[in-house]
Amino acid sequence: MKLRNYVLSSALAGALFMSTGALAQTMPKPPADPPKNWHTLDLKTDGYYGISLKQAYQFLKGKKSKTVLVTTIDSGIDTAQKDLSSILWVNPKEIPNNGKDDDGDGYIDDVHGWDFLGGKGGKVDVNETTEEVREYNRLKNQYLAASQATDGKQKEFAYWQKVKTTYDSTMSKTNRELKDVSYEVNVLTITNGYVKRELKLKSDQTFTLADLAKIQTTNDTVSQSKAVWESVLGQIGGDSDNAKVLKDIGEYLAKLNANITPDLEARARIVGDDPNIRDGKPYGNNVLKNSDASHGTGVAGLIGAVRNNGYGIDGVADNVRIMSIKAVPNGDEYDKDIANAIHYAVDHGAQIINMSFGKKISPHKEWVDEAFKYAASKDVLLVKASGNDGQDIDVDPEYPTGNYLNGTPVDNIIFVGASGPKPDTSLAASFSNYGKVGVDVFAPGAKVTSIDTDAEFNTADGTSFSAPIVTGIAALCLEYYPNLSSKQLKQIILQCANPVKGVMVVKPGGHTQVDFATLSKTGGIVNAYRALEIASKMKGERK
Repeated sequence: MKLRNYVLSSALAGALFMSTGALAQTMPKPPADPPKNWHTLDLKTDGYYGISLKQAYQFLKGKKSKTVLVTTIDSGIDTAQKDLSSILWVNPKEIPNNGKDDDGDGYIDDVHGWDFLGGKGGKVDVNETTEEVREYNRLKNQYLAASQATDGKQKEFAYWQKVKTTYDSTMSKTNRELKDVSYEVNVLTITNGYVKRELKLKSDQTFTLADLAKIQTTNDTVSQSKAVWESVLGQIGGDSDNAKVLKDIGEYLAKLNANITPDLEARARIVGDDPNIRDGKPYGNNVLKNSDASHGTGVAGLIGAVRNNGYGIDGVADNVRIMSIKAVPNGDEYDKDIANAIHYAVDHGAQIINMSFGKKISPHKEWVDEAFKYAASKDVLLVKASGNDGQDIDVDPEYPTGNYLNGTPVDNIIFVGASGPKPDTSLAASFSNYGKVGVDVFAPGAKVTSIDTDAEFNTADGTSFSAPIVTGIAALCLEYYPNLSSKQLKQIILQCANPVKGVMVVKPGGHTQVDFATLSKTGGIVNAYRALEIASKMKGERK
């Protein structure tokens, strides 16, 4: 599942109510937005807990770089995005759009990457349900009436029990949220209509927070509708508009409905592939831009959007090529797709792989483990978002995990939590997963702005944005110090995150306060300048 957490809480539903066609509301004043580039700033000089990117590039002045190939396993990408189009990886042996597998890798016209959720006719399995729903339905006929395991089935019965427990928890949460989110969608849709009518906007036009300030009215319904949208857009921040809000909350509502009434045949119908059989046969298509490509586009932008071009944002790394692999739907990813995506990336030369996704159940973890080992054997670094459930992943793991099935640690992966812009009680983002063992470092992930599809921009929350910032720093180090191994890159990332001791923060997912340094292995936040300082003193071990 894509791990970006938009600041559109179902708590809004509790602050909205309908009464005889009129709207009433009680909205808190939204917090002030940090600068759009706060994640790149420096605490001492700018007052924001960013990654000191300006200082990093001052350190690199006069040095030459070598292009680094980074893969994003995500929801796809907008290949026409102005900030990305010139830095996309191009398969050197593939002739575009000739309908042939020119390089003999099993994938036809894979010019910029591959879509493992694709099927014939350019169709794509965009909407999926959660893994626990899929697995519950797959196993329920065999185990639902069973009270204990039969001989030889103990392991599978224990797995069923885990699936059932996770399924029950997911469905309980889904049912709690569905009513509120449906109500919220209804309120936002109605108020959207009043605001657009007042602003005299056409059906395809949008409005922003700045546009709302133009509304001067004595009409109570319009005034209240304006207040609703001021609160919503104010909470999200950045340049978000009504269309993005409605799209995002609509996607979340679709996820909830997919749990209640899952389309369990979508995979077979669209992709024509069995996700429980890994037979080595190619599947998918080359369609990288879909309706849900926003997430992957934003992730890619943070890593390497073209710098200093007067447009969009400046990516962390200045000399990368982005290979896009779509394997993450609006719902949970399949283990088979993730394993195959890693193999594809490694086989085509990726040096770093960003993974901004995660889920609660992994039915074929051994396939993903094998792919992790394959990446390690080729000296490829993996960077993984820790997740947005505000929980301790040392207790409640998020898959893929940092340990193989036998308990051995994966030594070429970095797990990233999300931090906020100020060294105060909100420094640990409220939604971020944490773990003294399971999370290595934190990186900016609250109100982070990146590019979006169709020449747009997006400000969002999520460890999905924290991970690519770390990926960008690792790529930057490898660009200028190309002999560094994946293990050394991981060491650099961990060492550059100095422990943030003594800053008491609200514990993610709770209300109590803890020392920020207790929430991860390093207890710190990554810093690009310090990473480069460390890298410059290392003797490279890449073979």
